[in-house]
Amino acid sequence: MWRVLAAEFGRLGRNAFVSWQGFRAAWDSEKSVRQWVWANVASALVAFILDLSGGERAILLALGLLVLVTELLNTAIEAVVDIASPERHPLAGRAKDCGSAAVVVAALGAGIAWVAILIG
Repeated sequence: MWRVLAAEFGRLGRNAFVSWQGFRAAWDSEKSVRQWVWANVASALVAFILDLSGGERAILLALGLLVLVTELLNTAIEAVVDIASPERHPLAGRAKDCGSAAVVVAALGAGIAWVAILIG
């Protein structure tokens, strides 16, 4: 049992390392990832300064992270499209545009949540 548990923790550690490498690659190569990280930091600070319920804070923090996740997925889509289709192609452009649209929709959702919570 201990050997299985140790193996699982080892796998978890390797997965965390690979995930961190992916985040660092996105941070280093994409200005929009850095911007969303800082937007999340600012949003979290404001969420903890304001007199909000725990549920309201959780929603705002989770939606901010959802925007960041969407941006990371968009970054991955763009990288794969660039490898698969180095020349300009309408489908490649559509894939990139859809990834970007997903980020905008997630950001709008987070913004709407902020407005709804602030208005009450």
